[in-house]
Amino acid sequence: MDFTFDEEQREFRAVLRSFVDREIVPVAREWEQEGRYPTQIVAGLKRLGLFGITVPEEYGGLDLGPVPFALVFEELARGWMGIAGILGSHSLSCRMIAQHGTAEQKQRYLPALATGERRTGIGLTEPDAGTDLQGIRTTARRDGDHYIVTGTKMWITNARHADPLPCLVKTDPHATPAHRGMSVLLVDAGTPGFTVTKDIPKLGYKGTESCEVVLDDARVPVENLLGGAEGRGMQQVLSALEWGRVNIAARSVGIAQRAYDEALAYSRQRMAFNRPISDFQAVQLKLASVATTLQAARLMAYWAADAVARGRADAETGMAKIFCSEVALEAAIEAMKVHGGYGYSTEYEVERLYRDAILMSIGEGTNDVLRTVVAKSLVRGQARVG
Repeated sequence: MDFTFDEEQREFRAVLRSFVDREIVPVAREWEQEGRYPTQIVAGLKRLGLFGITVPEEYGGLDLGPVPFALVFEELARGWMGIAGILGSHSLSCRMIAQHGTAEQKQRYLPALATGERRTGIGLTEPDAGTDLQGIRTTARRDGDHYIVTGTKMWITNARHADPLPCLVKTDPHATPAHRGMSVLLVDAGTPGFTVTKDIPKLGYKGTESCEVVLDDARVPVENLLGGAEGRGMQQVLSALEWGRVNIAARSVGIAQRAYDEALAYSRQRMAFNRPISDFQAVQLKLASVATTLQAARLMAYWAADAVARGRADAETGMAKIFCSEVALEAAIEAMKVHGGYGYSTEYEVERLYRDAILMSIGEGTNDVLRTVVAKSLVRGQARVG
């Protein structure tokens, strides 16, 4: 068993880490507080080719496997979780198009998506349907060479920049079970009836927009049906979300790492009773606990990424997402405690990390629902422990 990265992965991580330390860490807190969109950082992501991490090489992408994919999101989230969000939804959508799109769809979209000339997201969540995707109400009615799409999507990352925005819809609202009537449509920017109505205010996860999207009799060409066949949307989305759970696990590790780094640095410089507080056992115990669970979470995240590289891994990715997201929140809270009153101040990084960490247990399926996914995989014998 080898728990280390190979030489290529180490070099890749070094490039990412240098970029994050140089272009993200120095500005993240200030730009978040200003509500500033990170245009310059996005340009840096383009220069590194990161918009193409899940695009096949034949279309100009990097076509990374799950392990280097996880590396990207750990490092970006260590700097600013919102930046990881900009790239995250884009990457999942690109993978879905690359894996399930028709030859024409791949050729039309993927080369520009790989460079960041085009960007994308993924339209799943609705006002009355989040983790329960079969409960969506957005419908697509066939009308000659178009679908007439009606519905509302919520919490859509990259909505104002997405072109196209893949949207999960019901092409047969009466199908039983519901997933057999679900499809994905690639909705181009500027489509009549497609409107991004508002940015949703958020506790954290700043830097990227999360929007409400309304489809009011939007006319989407039939050739924009992902894969060219109706009824396959749920399977297409779930294949992307498996990578999405690796994404969230890795982001969680990045947040936890930054929380630990901030707590350790502060404990060494903060003086109390003429000694740095790192000399006190109560603080040492917190640092040791955070470091221990952080390293366990990192191993879990990359174990899950490796499992995805080997095949279907619902249980492994579910376990990793659950554990890593809870470690991220625990690390952020403990880091705030090490900072004392200053941890509650917006002048320090840890309060931002705390606000970002909370989302990790909710995004890509809530942890409670994922526990049932893991349990069903175990009961059915599709996964095992030990």
